[in-house]
Amino acid sequence: MGSVPGARRHPGRPDRRLQRAALVLIGLGVMSVVAAGALLGYGAWQERQLTKQWDQIMSTIPPTVATAPPAQAIAQSARPAAPTAVPPAPIVTRTTKTPIAFGMRVPRIDYYSAVVEGVDVQHLAMGPGHYPSTAYPGRPGTVGVAAHNSYWLRFDQVKTGDQIVLETRYGTFTYRVTGSRIVSPDDKTVFSANSSENRLTLTTCWPLWAGAFANRRLAIFAEEVGGVA
Repeated sequence: MGSVPGARRHPGRPDRRLQRAALVLIGLGVMSVVAAGALLGYGAWQERQLTKQWDQIMSTIPPTVATAPPAQAIAQSARPAAPTAVPPAPIVTRTTKTPIAFGMRVPRIDYYSAVVEGVDVQHLAMGPGHYPSTAYPGRPGTVGVAAHNSYWLRFDQVKTGDQIVLETRYGTFTYRVTGSRIVSPDDKTVFSANSSENRLTLTTCWPLWAGAFANRRLAIFAEEVGGVA
């Protein structure tokens, strides 16, 4: 006999397999989200620990050195005052064994963090990092700092004219934002500048909300104006 039109068909084995496959995929998705959240939380904790250690380091610096204008600060520090002098080596923290280059403050968005030396995956997992091939604060050239967008979610609020302050062991250097633009990941021109000018470039993945799926870069440009913010 033929099948009766409209009769209900009982679920077969293929349907159960699809259900199991769907459950597995959902489980993997949930685990991926949890793992990503855990890594982000751990990275944020490390960033806070490094910033606290940097605060402790800065508290041992004499005020006349830590807050002096650039030229005076360099002269008072242990580092030679010659323009070609090499900055002091980054301080390696006791707990994470991570080198800290300097501290960075953005008053407009109430942001403050230690900046580690290096921009590889290990360093950027802890917060912003200094490009070793770029200048140091107070030196001619461009200081390059990068961070994952998950750490800089509010940096699209940084506007032209805002201040960015870099705190070092040999002085505090203030930069004024001159603009920003969206660039491709391989655009290296964002770090090019006249060698006689002291500049700062911040880079992070764009869009900021896209996390690891961001395929462009936000570059923020600033010029040193000297003095203390």
